Amino acid sequence: MESISTFDIFKIGVGPSSSHTMGPWRAAQRFLAKCRELGAFDRIQRLKVDLFGSLAKTGHGHGTDVAILLGLAGEDPVTCDTAQIHAKVEKVRSQQSLPLDGCRTIEFHPRSDLVFNPQVTLPFHPNGLTFTATLTGGALLAETYYSIGGGFVVQENGLPGGRQSVRLPFPIQTAADLMRHCQEQNLTVPAVVRQNELAWRTTEEIDRGLQQIWETMRACIYRGCHADGVLPGGLGVGRRAAGMHRHLLGGRSYETMAEWIDAIRQSDGGFREILKWVSCFALAVNEENAAFGRVVTAPTNGAAGVVPAVLMYHNRFCRPDDADIADFLLTAGEIGSVFKKGATLSAAMGGCQAEIGVSSAMAAAGLTQCSGGTPAQVLMAAEIAMEHHLGLTYDPVGGLVQIPCIERNTMGAIKAITACNIALESDPAKAKVSLDAVIRSMWQTALDMNTKYKETSEGGLAVQIPVNLSEC
Repeated sequence: MESISTFDIFKIGVGPSSSHTMGPWRAAQRFLAKCRELGAFDRIQRLKVDLFGSLAKTGHGHGTDVAILLGLAGEDPVTCDTAQIHAKVEKVRSQQSLPLDGCRTIEFHPRSDLVFNPQVTLPFHPNGLTFTATLTGGALLAETYYSIGGGFVVQENGLPGGRQSVRLPFPIQTAADLMRHCQEQNLTVPAVVRQNELAWRTTEEIDRGLQQIWETMRACIYRGCHADGVLPGGLGVGRRAAGMHRHLLGGRSYETMAEWIDAIRQSDGGFREILKWVSCFALAVNEENAAFGRVVTAPTNGAAGVVPAVLMYHNRFCRPDDADIADFLLTAGEIGSVFKKGATLSAAMGGCQAEIGVSSAMAAAGLTQCSGGTPAQVLMAAEIAMEHHLGLTYDPVGGLVQIPCIERNTMGAIKAITACNIALESDPAKAKVSLDAVIRSMWQTALDMNTKYKETSEGGLAVQIPVNLSEC
């Protein structure tokens, strides 16, 4: 049984895509680590990277080439200076050389050494990439990796990098497993998850890590609410969160983030205004994501705005303190884990139901937990949220995580809140559809979905608004 931590679902990194940016970035780092392990790093003379399937078809718009160059240059998505990303990539391109892992410089020609192969899809997963190193003496060292969604990476013929060998006190493969543990131990969902997290880290490390995730989410919302302009990529999509934010604040002033939060809480709290705030929060995150800003994968980058928007809604309008932030994130993270085990988090495998749908289910579960719901109501809320995302395709215009991705995060957030409210007023014992049933349905829908609707920009909106991908 695969062991997945909350911190595997919530990853701090850089936009615009977890599968097309974060995953390839991590794959580049893993390849260099493999070269070091084999004693080949110092013998690397040249490098070639081949991208296949969805990575090749929408990689330009998703920044896949940018991510790989940064990963090979020794930059890390958690700590890199996002303001310097494009300057560092441009330096590689202009100088035709790469500071390999930040240690030694090798010749590198991005146009010929980083190859997009859109007509070739590797059998294991649509997001495949192969690194080939030419060593001193002419020997070749090649490794193939797959970015399987949510920033998770697997090596060909290998296991995902991470935590499969950890033995958890409460193994969870399905929602039914989670429910059984809650009932047998008389524990809430986050209490069960916390016991499992202790297999990896101490209580202090868990709380510190969750606080860091929340602070990163909140900082991302803040930046997005204060950034005007046009998003990169060639579509000319203008940022809207900042303008909406100014209108909603109504002239209230502030100097610090704490004062900003107080200013938000001073809004009249009317239904329509709160809906606008939720949308503003979600837009802010995904506009930052589209601009190569720092976000938290939740469970993907393309869907990174849903969980922060709903958590911000709860924290600002329902319970104005941070007392249950950890419970929200632990609950949401476990729901994301169950979806990954039973279906997929990859839009290239399952369409946008695997991204916005899962994020909405995660947010609905977290909000229900923090609103006093029982474990059964928590799972019911997740089921309701996903049920109304089944079949959602992913057809990014121009291969960019902008249209329709940014607005979809607002819809996923509102659906999560609605699902929570329905579950809190319902008796789960009378429910006709279980969370596990909807996960199975999602996976079957993913298998039946036409490939052109799976992050290829070959169907849907992507062909109604034609864009030259080479210019994006």
